[in-house]
Amino acid sequence: MKSLAAGFDRVRPAPPGVVVLLYHRVGGASGLEVDLPVERFEAQMAALAASGRATTLDTALAALEAPSGAAVNAPVVVTFDDGTADFAEVALPVLVRHRVPALLYVATDFVERRRSFPDDGTPVSWASLADAASTGLVEIGSHTHTHALLDRAPAADIDMELDRSIELIGERLGTLPGHFAYPKALAGSAAAERAVRARFRSAALAGTRPNRYGHTDPYRLSRSPIQRADGMRFFEQKLAGGMAFEDTLRRAINRVRYAGATT
Repeated sequence: MKSLAAGFDRVRPAPPGVVVLLYHRVGGASGLEVDLPVERFEAQMAALAASGRATTLDTALAALEAPSGAAVNAPVVVTFDDGTADFAEVALPVLVRHRVPALLYVATDFVERRRSFPDDGTPVSWASLADAASTGLVEIGSHTHTHALLDRAPAADIDMELDRSIELIGERLGTLPGHFAYPKALAGSAAAERAVRARFRSAALAGTRPNRYGHTDPYRLSRSPIQRADGMRFFEQKLAGGMAFEDTLRRAINRVRYAGATT
């Protein structure tokens, strides 16, 4: 699938725009496709740092407001979803070493109640999140409270999911989250979208394509998921905004995969 997607990029190159990368875990202990070996993550962050393109989401959003942007040295934003302990224990030292900023979208119920994520994902602690934020490189965003899928959550639950997450991040870390990521990158219902827009400065999905200058809704940000199988070859392709066809196939699979899920 990846080689096929790369072939599509040669026929139809990606337009210029801001690239937002999506990571989940680092360390490789789970064996999941979204759990990268630390050596591979290190190589990717080294390459990103050397490019001079790594920036914060707020800086990238400001660039997106322009009607056009430079194709060369387009901004790249590193994001993580969920909030597993390996972010602080494994990924953070790499980010600090290469001075790459990152935005971590946290599902707060897992952190607050020390509830494991699926596939033995130990949650990060609030203390570790505070230490991460103190580096000046890490910003904490919201990923709902219980990782509820907001395209199917009852309307009465949506406000709770968002407000409890905001409340806990404020209480435990002393800062309010400005950015949001939809769980499993599934866009929310109309009610959920209204609630998200009222509370945050942006909302992230998947998409595996660049966010185009002057044409991007900041509440529907596309992100490029990074996987073990990407290696460096397909990572660099995603860094250039490519591999959109891979996302097209993944979304078709996920419509079936998450049909009966609620979180």
